[in-house]
Amino acid sequence: MPAVESSEPEVRTATGRVRGRREGGLAVFRGIPYAQPPLGEARFRAPRALRAWDGVREAYEFGPPAPQDANMGGRSDNGLFSGTGDDWLTVNVWTPAPDPAARRPVMVWIHGGAYKHGFSGSPGYDAQHIARDGEVVFVSLNYRLGIEGFASIEGAPANRGFLDQVAALEWVQENIAAFGGDPDNVTILGDSAGAGSIASLMVMPSATGLFRRAIGQSLPGTFFSDALAQDVGAAIAAEAGLRPTVKDLGGVDPRKLPAIGHALQEKMRLHENRWGQLSHTLTLFSPVVDGEVLPVTPWQGLARGAGRDVELIIGHNRDEWRTFFLFGNLFGNITREQAAEALRHFGPDGDGERIYREAFPDTSDEDLFELVQTDWLFRMPAQQLAEAQAAGGGKAYLYELAWQSPGMGGRLRACHGLDGPLLFGTYDAHLGPVAIGPEHTAEAAVLTSQIRTAWTSFAATGDPGWPAYDSEGRLTRIFDTEPSVVAYPEETSRQLWQNHSFQAMPLLGS
Repeated sequence: MPAVESSEPEVRTATGRVRGRREGGLAVFRGIPYAQPPLGEARFRAPRALRAWDGVREAYEFGPPAPQDANMGGRSDNGLFSGTGDDWLTVNVWTPAPDPAARRPVMVWIHGGAYKHGFSGSPGYDAQHIARDGEVVFVSLNYRLGIEGFASIEGAPANRGFLDQVAALEWVQENIAAFGGDPDNVTILGDSAGAGSIASLMVMPSATGLFRRAIGQSLPGTFFSDALAQDVGAAIAAEAGLRPTVKDLGGVDPRKLPAIGHALQEKMRLHENRWGQLSHTLTLFSPVVDGEVLPVTPWQGLARGAGRDVELIIGHNRDEWRTFFLFGNLFGNITREQAAEALRHFGPDGDGERIYREAFPDTSDEDLFELVQTDWLFRMPAQQLAEAQAAGGGKAYLYELAWQSPGMGGRLRACHGLDGPLLFGTYDAHLGPVAIGPEHTAEAAVLTSQIRTAWTSFAATGDPGWPAYDSEGRLTRIFDTEPSVVAYPEETSRQLWQNHSFQAMPLLGS
């Protein structure tokens, strides 16, 4: 934590004054509420407007994390995500100076975590370097997760986590000028489920006009149809002997609900005949294409021009699924049968095993197991989103993080989540200690400079430093120790998937 300086900064927001800290030349405000706690009658509802307060509210500490299942493939949260308190809906602000005349670019970070875990107060999201080096006002936020935020519940709106994000962006519009930011120059950015949130916000009517630019890092391609979401919601409630209603689930302590979801997660394969590919993933939650909050998938919406007025950076890491080898202790343990199963489940056109083995004839079973899931879940959704944005008359910039992480003897490669420590420069948090380690921070710093400069330049001007994507040249920025701009580098995979369209996942047999 940076040293706290004297003369604590104060800012008047629309609902009351807040007092932050001066840290390392910045004014930092943590845990500012942007909506009422979603409890009682507000449980499972759209976020409710904040009540004003008297006096000065101390904004020294991050608000508590939303209730969540922090387990991912056996990984523990070590207590980070298990805090107490009801003010889950909070924002944090890092600003060079809370001067209303400054009108600096604003960057709003939406964390990832499979739509079921994550916390804006995680050490890996310390934004001091971005705000200071990029001369931007940086905002991060919490939103409802898992059952609270994304489960389909009778009598509740869908995608409540997204409604929280919209409320936070409305807070930014109303208040960020007082912190030195320009409400007319807001860039939203996020990784993994945060990138899924970014793509969704771009086609949500309620988010129109709340941001000017968007950056999606490692967009996951999983979106649920309304029918599938309802079936999953019913199964979650049945796991606890309940109905999937506001009344029944609202009677359960919100911090006990994630355990119910986790118990069902362990049994997902039992639902394969109805849930299909979903039953082979690591989460029960994804955005729901409900026709109202989220009217269409991002690929459909952008192709129709929904993002025409929003400039977009979208991209992926070269070897995304390697991270899940780590979580599942799968390195060196993948059999030919497991590779074949993955190729059948996740390959395009129902013929994945044949076409992947023919397209990549000298690739090991372990690498095929990773490759098809990297393509299905991350790489092809990102590449096709750039295509959709360009087709709809919008501007898109495509990138690939190709730097081969030295962690674990090089086995992690350019894995999922590697971009977070590189962007924030937090090499000692999240995957940093494993993927980078203290002996490789100098090399990592080269990538940090590349990515951070591109992102903050884009936020300020709309130009990240390489040409926009089009369907002919497919120019792509490669982030590596020697950066380059080339035609889309995963051309073999692109051709395998070019006739596939990413749709909302159906309920089988419905």
